[in-house]
Formats: sequence, C-alpha cells, structure tokens
Amino acid sequence: MNNRDKPLILVSNDDGIFSPGIKALAEVSDEFAEVAIIAPDRQQSAVGHAITINTPLRSRSFTIDGKYSGQAVSGTPADSVKLAHNQLLKRRPDLVVSGINHGSNAGINILYSGTVSAATEGTILGYPSIAVSCTDFSEDADLTGAKDAARRVIRYVLNHGLPRGVTLNLNVPAGPLKGIRWARQADSRYVEEFEGRVDPNNRSYYWLTGKFQLLDRDEGNDINALESGFASLTPIQYDLTSYPLLRELENVEL
Repeated sequence: MNNRDKPLILVSNDDGIFSPGIKALAEVSDEFAEVAIIAPDRQQSAVGHAITINTPLRSRSFTIDGKYSGQAVSGTPADSVKLAHNQLLKRRPDLVVSGINHGSNAGINILYSGTVSAATEGTILGYPSIAVSCTDFSEDADLTGAKDAARRVIRYVLNHGLPRGVTLNLNVPAGPLKGIRWARQADSRYVEEFEGRVDPNNRSYYWLTGKFQLLDRDEGNDINALESGFASLTPIQYDLTSYPLLRELENVEL
C-alpha cells in the first residue's frame, strides 16, 4: 500500500521528542497508519494549553532509532499541533494522538496537562484526537498496558470517529492491561504550598509542593477505575460552559 493510501496519524506529547512514551505511541500508531511526529524539543509537562506569541517558533528535523522522523518544535505541545496543522504537514492527519505521558492525567490533571492539551488542540482544529498517559512517572515505566489500550482506542476512533469537540483522555496503569472502563473525570484538586527558600545570593525564591486530593469517592470516575487496576477512558470537551446554570439564569435580568 502506498503511504498516500494509508491514514496519517500525527503523534505529539509534552515530555519531549526523545521520551520513551512518544516512541511507544509511534510504534502503536505505525500499525495503523503513516506516522508524523511533531512535538516539543524539550520537557513541557504541566504547561496546559499555553501557546507562544512573543517569541518565534523554530523546528528542526530529527529521527528516532533511524525509523521515525519528524519535527522538534521550540514551543509548547499546543504550539506543536498548531504548527503541524498550519505549516509542517503535507496533508491533513486522520487522527491526532498525544503521549504516552509518564504520569497520570486523570482528575484535575486534565486541566494542567500539556499532553491532554496537544490532543485538545487537535480537536479544536477538527481532528479526532486521543491523549494517552501511563500512571507511572518513571522513565523506564512498563508501557505494555498503555500501548495495548492505545491500540484498542486508536482502532475504535479510526473506525468510528468522534463527535465534534470531543477528545478521548486515556489513562493506564503500568504493566499488563487489565481492561478499559469508560469513566467521568473525578472531582479532585491539589492542596499546595509554596516553600520559601533563599539562594546563595540571599534572594528569596519559592518552590511549589503539594498533594493530590480526591474529593470524589463515587464509582464511575477515572481515579476509581485506575485504583481498581483498570485503564480509564474519558470523553472530554473544551466547551467550559455550565449549561445547567446557564438555563437557570438565562431569564435573570442584572
């Protein structure tokens, strides 16, 4: 089959182009389609949906293991997908996948995640998009289950598509896959502190610390699925409107 006859999958992430996770996701994507990797040239975790507007973006070609080629972008995950769409790809992708992130992007992490934001940017641009994360933060995490789950979800989306405005957020425990559960986003937050320190020049600075707090113990959420050993799959959307409250207030005059 000619590459032009195959689907095209754009692979991105927030851990940078040489992370083990992006290579693993490229390997899975290669089973279904031609693969284009366009991702940040360095670690960009927790940048959310930030975009670069005050400095120029640059890209450079790279290869991974002599097999996968692409472009390393000097900006954020969202920048990478925007630039891929607007300048770097010769044809439109059939699917955007982001990951495999090292660390969970369930619960409130969705809001901060550059991995999720790369996928969400794909959705904004009109492409079916999937974010994939493994709950293990270590660089040598066992991604077997994450690859298996990504394979199943990619197959589903290529066959069935996604509704406009919806991104799939997939989180998977390390190790073999136990199964995948559809789940909602858990209500959670970080209880944070800024630890004050002083540098050798006697200047104050602050270091963010904190703990993840789960506020939602009801079954059916993504954290609950992960704690039970299952992968969680959550349809998310970038429309942040509170429709129930909007309907309640639409006739209220201010």
